[in-house]
Amino acid sequence: MKFDIITIFPQILDSYLSESILGRAQKQKLVEIKTHNLRDFVKDKYKKIDDKPYGGGAGMAFKIEPLIKAIQSITKSYKPKTESLAIIFTPAGKQFDNKTAAQFAKKYDNLILICGRYEGIDARLEKVAKNLKLKIENFSIGPYVLTGGELPAMVLIDSISRQIPGVLGKDESIEEKRLGVGVPVYTRPETFVCGGKKYNVPKVLLSGNHKEIEKWRLSKRVKN
Repeated sequence: MKFDIITIFPQILDSYLSESILGRAQKQKLVEIKTHNLRDFVKDKYKKIDDKPYGGGAGMAFKIEPLIKAIQSITKSYKPKTESLAIIFTPAGKQFDNKTAAQFAKKYDNLILICGRYEGIDARLEKVAKNLKLKIENFSIGPYVLTGGELPAMVLIDSISRQIPGVLGKDESIEEKRLGVGVPVYTRPETFVCGGKKYNVPKVLLSGNHKEIEKWRLSKRVKN
């Protein structure tokens, strides 16, 4: 899968996306991640990508021209007959979850992640994108407001990439498939002493009774 990120702060993303599992996945060519500086798609000497919104009020909003130029430049590199989706990050968008991450990993070859800032993005972007035959959706990663879309972009890339075969190694390495979401785990020592108190591993996990262990894990799973 290819991830194209449109941002005005590409450096924010570099360190996280180049390390650990995601860094290895890119080296193995299981995923491709590319950042695009929105300022590269404006010609004026000030690299101005925002302007005051019509109707007045405080703050600035991203202009539509550089965004469309960036999208057109990105989609030119896509192979024919591949599935693509553009995502705008907004608190008003649909809640992104693990089920959606798994669906995206199977369905799409290319994801364009548009990281807004300030007061948002010119709303005409969605209509123009659709007229360019590009699917576009709004997503939120939680019931709160962030200063920009870079953190949500990294969340999506991480959660989707781990669903791609080979990224975590074996398929059973995916925690929710191996154990289930929210199932507590324990390791050595069997008894941990702190402040005069003992903290023990649940006896069922020490029993060797795999049927009972599975039953216990099922009881601890977070229900979606």
